[in-house]
Amino acid sequence: MAVQPVPAEYPRITPYLCIDGAAAAIDFYVSVLGAEEKTRMPAPGGKIGHAEIALGNSIVMLADEYPDMDFRSPKAIGGTPLMLHAYVEDVDAVFAKALAQGARELRPVRDEFYGDRVGQFEDPFGHRWSVASHIEDVSEEEMRKRAAEVMGGMDPGAGNG
Repeated sequence: MAVQPVPAEYPRITPYLCIDGAAAAIDFYVSVLGAEEKTRMPAPGGKIGHAEIALGNSIVMLADEYPDMDFRSPKAIGGTPLMLHAYVEDVDAVFAKALAQGARELRPVRDEFYGDRVGQFEDPFGHRWSVASHIEDVSEEEMRKRAAEVMGGMDPGAGNG
């Protein structure tokens, strides 16, 4: 059998996080998000050279930072422009647990017009997360109506701009 260029057990796009304290981050993601540790490759100096966690059908790769290889964590470079979005069974419980374990609230949990209950936090390692539970199926027509209300009367599908 030929080797597949995209392994069957991996999604097409997989985030790879650089973390100052990868072992502690794995513990945080397991505890807060219910991740399952799949792989951990130790590196010299007690660091993690590569690790993989599973969140449902998604994989997140991560490793400790290595500034000498230009692999730096968000804290080392002053923040991140990236946000990871994760659907969870109980967004309120996950959000509360994240805050209790040192995450910083970016946006409190609230119901959104598109049918999700969502909150945002920055984990203790500088990565930003949006966590959500889907609470309502919203038709495309209803979503446009609600979005227009939220955006002050602009119809997001009408090309205002």
